[in-house]
Amino acid sequence: MSPILTLDAGELPDEPDALLAAAHRLHVACGGHAGDAASMARTLEVARRNGVEIGAHPSYEDRAGFGRASMNVSPDVLGAQVKAQCAALAAIARQAALPVRSVKMHGALYHDVLSDRQRAGAVLHAAVSALGPVAVVTQEGALADLARARGLTVLREGFADRAMRPDGRLVPRSEPGALIDDPKAAADQARRLVASGAIDAICVHGDGPNALAIAQAVRRALAS
Repeated sequence: MSPILTLDAGELPDEPDALLAAAHRLHVACGGHAGDAASMARTLEVARRNGVEIGAHPSYEDRAGFGRASMNVSPDVLGAQVKAQCAALAAIARQAALPVRSVKMHGALYHDVLSDRQRAGAVLHAAVSALGPVAVVTQEGALADLARARGLTVLREGFADRAMRPDGRLVPRSEPGALIDDPKAAADQARRLVASGAIDAICVHGDGPNALAIAQAVRRALAS
């Protein structure tokens, strides 16, 4: 299967329809770091009109910090947060007659579950409880291992619009050069990731600089 282009979406009030339509799949913010019932419904309606698949994009409950800092919560509390977010999206998706295909954690939670098996287990159980046996979009680590052990599909993720370290982890946003805002550079990085054979999904962030031009350039690169 060729890698799909995913977009972290529903995080800003002014995301253009063309941006949402550029992806193969949208991972929709569902209330933890961003998003609410209205933004989810609007994002899903654009997806439905354009034949774009959807997934859930839960996070730590941290709207003030946009989910970018680790939170000191127990696995039980974290699981309840993720389950509630995924269930909220699932309810709106049923109304829109759209299946939720995957789940991808956001921000600090995305990184924490690469190495913390307790948190990884909690969020995986929560997501599956709310969404059913969806695919898990992540990098190699604890979450991927636990998902495979449950018989779930794992889509290994790479990033077109972020600098990455040799081990595939993202360069922190606080460091120079962490964000790639040039469409050609993002498309070139997408091509390198595809050529590596090590990824199944390439992400563009909907809140990133020049997101529309980047998403369209990456989509063209994947098509070619």
